[in-house]
Amino acid sequence: MQIAVLTFDGFNELDSFIAAAILNRMKPRGWKAHITAPTEEVTSMNGVVVRRQKPLGFAAEADAVIIGSGVRTREIAADPHLLAQIRLDPARQLIAAQCSGTLILARLGLVDGVPACTDLTTKPWVVDAGVNVVDAPFFAHGHVATAGGCLASQYLAAWMILRGAGREAAEAAIHYVAPVGEKAAWVERAMAVVTPFAGPAVVAAE
Repeated sequence: MQIAVLTFDGFNELDSFIAAAILNRMKPRGWKAHITAPTEEVTSMNGVVVRRQKPLGFAAEADAVIIGSGVRTREIAADPHLLAQIRLDPARQLIAAQCSGTLILARLGLVDGVPACTDLTTKPWVVDAGVNVVDAPFFAHGHVATAGGCLASQYLAAWMILRGAGREAAEAAIHYVAPVGEKAAWVERAMAVVTPFAGPAVVAAE
């Protein structure tokens, strides 16, 4: 499973890095989450500069895509040239967005007519885009999922692993990153959130 973690200037480190780190627990099975950006380098909302691992065009060929949030998402969502470069296929790919990344999904027409999650700051903008925002940390419909809140990154990762590699693998990945002494509780909560949206298994490409 090759995964594009879309990361733009002004990105929220928690969104891109937590999801990518959890998904990369699946490397022994041939999975790889790549920081994917429109420029060679992107700077986070707190000044962290990272080099991309894949160009934005990689999103079109990836098996799965996560769109993280950031302080410039409204600007990105209003840029038709940039949006045109984000070519996604929900019939083939698992697609997820976190917080203001949901606004980009809305602009791409990928959450039309279905509930979606986002953070409290972004909610008015997503509602203005015609999306029904629900008060929940995670929701998925078919191959498209959304999450609200920085630490909801774990739910996006758990859902993708659940869909691509099964429950045991998802539980193991969350168990690894969960705090010591609270691991069982974290695994139970994460699986309770994502399991209702498990859907059919998808084939994980290597």
